[in-house]
Amino acid sequence: MKQSTFVALVLMLAAAVGALTAAWLYVRRREKELDEYEQLLFSEDMDEAEAPAQEEAPAGDEPAVPLSDLDPE
Repeated sequence: MKQSTFVALVLMLAAAVGALTAAWLYVRRREKELDEYEQLLFSEDMDEAEAPAQEEAPAGDEPAVPLSDLDPE
């Protein structure tokens, strides 16, 4: 085998490995972005479900602790 043929094969192999590596890195990064987006979507749903429960708390007119339970000190 000629030296130029060997060099061409090595370069083709290196290009193929580089393309596969780039594709793998792209897919991995894209999966992370999609996972973050999915987490964001589900966290908003959970916040909306909890928000009405917090709004049902007693208004500021009523003290949280009855006055009879407070120490006179």
